[in-house]
Formats: sequence, C-alpha cells, structure tokens
Amino acid sequence: MAGHEFTSARSPRIKGARRLAKRAFRQRERRFLAEGPQAVREALAAPGGVHELFTTAEAAQRHADLADAAHARGIPVHRVSLEVMAELAQTVTPQGLLAVCDFVDVGLADVGEIRLAAVLSHVRDPGNAGTVVRTADAAGADVVVFTDASVDPYNGKCVRASAGSLFHLPIVVGVPVAEAVAHLRAAGARVFAADGGGERDLHAVADSGGLDGPVGWVFGNEAWGLPEETVALTDGAVSVPIYGSAESLNLATAAAVCLYTTARQQRAGAPAAGHAGGA
Repeated sequence: MAGHEFTSARSPRIKGARRLAKRAFRQRERRFLAEGPQAVREALAAPGGVHELFTTAEAAQRHADLADAAHARGIPVHRVSLEVMAELAQTVTPQGLLAVCDFVDVGLADVGEIRLAAVLSHVRDPGNAGTVVRTADAAGADVVVFTDASVDPYNGKCVRASAGSLFHLPIVVGVPVAEAVAHLRAAGARVFAADGGGERDLHAVADSGGLDGPVGWVFGNEAWGLPEETVALTDGAVSVPIYGSAESLNLATAAAVCLYTTARQQRAGAPAAGHAGGA
C-alpha cells in the first residue's frame, strides 16, 4: 500500500466516494459503496468491478488478505485516517474497510432458468429488503426483483443487511410488478402473493404440491402489504400460519418462511445437497 494517508474529507477522491451515499449520484455513476470486511470480501470475489478500496491502517493489518487481493487485481487501495473513514462510512462504528463497486443488477431477460424467485413490491425498508436478499441467497433462489416502487438495493443499509449476498445472485431493479410476474409465468413458474390475510395456508399449499415446481413469491410493503390489483396478478394470496398469539410476522421473517418452505418442497426426494450452516 502506498505510504500516503488521506487525512482530509475534503480531498476530491474522498468527496467522490462520499457522494455515493446519495441515490442520485449512485444512479448517475452506477456505482455504490460496500462497507465492512464481509461485503468487501464478497465484492472482491464477484466477477463485477471493484474500483477502489479505502482502509484504515488497523483494518489493513487485520484484513491483509483483502488488501492483498485488491492489489493482485490492480485495484487501488487507499489508506485513510479514522476521521476520514468515519466520514465515508454509513455506520456508527465503522470497521475500517469500504469498497467502491459497480452496480451488479441485470435485466430481467438476462436471468437464466428460474426455479425460485422473490419479487419485492413497494418494499421501502432497506434493512428488510437486504435481509430478503440474504435469505433468498441462502434458500437457493435464482433471482430477487426490486420493482420500480421499492427501495434502492444499493442503499447502504440494504447492502449491509444483505451480508454480501447482493454479489451472489441476480438482482433485477426497476421493473413494474406486472412485468415481473408476467416474466415468471412465461418461465413456467407459479406466482404467489405472500399476504397475512391470504385465504390459503402456506403449509396446505405445500402439502398439495403447489410448491413443487418453479415458484415466484411477491412480497409487499411492510405497513400495508399487497394491494388487491397486485394479488390479482398472481395465483392467489398465501398466508404463513400463526399458531401462537402474535398478530403477524414482519416482512423478512415471512419471506424466509415462504422461501425456505418452497426450497424444501422443491428438493423433496432429491439427493441431499449443500451443507449445514449456522445463523
């Protein structure tokens, strides 16, 4: 790493990275910030572009493998002071590593075979959205679609909540929910709306074989769910059964149950694959 250390947030290079915290600049440059060792590690391992890496001296020592990997790929690595990292980072306690990355989203037509898909319709909370991406990745989904009315997947909180999964599976951004559902149907998938008020029970749908083939799930807004016109596009609303006294499940939890239930059904009777992992 070069001996120079950036100690002023007023440096043009630092200012150029800082402005990516704003969506307008991200959209214009098609670049975003990936913060923390997990996100940086996955960004460096992905085929997409990492343009530069910012690191504190302490983080460069602690995560020397990441700095070395960046150097090996010809990616500039800039040492910054703790104060400058605090200006760049979007967390209260920065971990000392931050990468400037190219957008990773693809067109809907560029997604290959789809067996399991998650569609986020009017999902506005970036933490929930990022957690759904992480869960979809873990469940073996083939794509996550952020419809045109949903949160920006490159929002810093969303990127952090995905825990690196943003770099693992195809992400589609900005398509209308009707177009996403139509594409899934054309790909041979049944499409269900996850809705707490759905007349059909998730387990009953699974037991009847409804989740055995290709399936797409549409998940709605955290506060008001899915409107009737969106549900009408699908094969119907399905609810996650609640056996205790809780009124409802939050979006990310309901998505996890739906995606994993589907993944289990699709793999029923197939040879065991993958590995056990912790939460």
